[in-house]
Amino acid sequence: MSRTRAHLFASGTVQGVYYRASTRDTAREHGVSGWVRNVDDGRVEAVFEGTREDVEAMVGWCHEGSPAAQVEDVEVEYGEPEGIEGFEIRR
Repeated sequence: MSRTRAHLFASGTVQGVYYRASTRDTAREHGVSGWVRNVDDGRVEAVFEGTREDVEAMVGWCHEGSPAAQVEDVEVEYGEPEGIEGFEIRR
């Protein structure tokens, strides 16, 4: 099965609304590796690696986010996986 990598930035009300924790939990449910973190400009940055189907599911999820989030935009770039293992919240 084809594997891919997505590097994205989500903007809107995405900090302080459990967006990172919900992203981690959802990625783990999909078996996707990577990380998520807050960016100083108010966005959330994330990297997902896994099967194309699972990574696309995560990108789609990021357009909605956690229940309290109000996502305005998601910028995503695709590339070759780098072999990340597990999924973590970076500080």
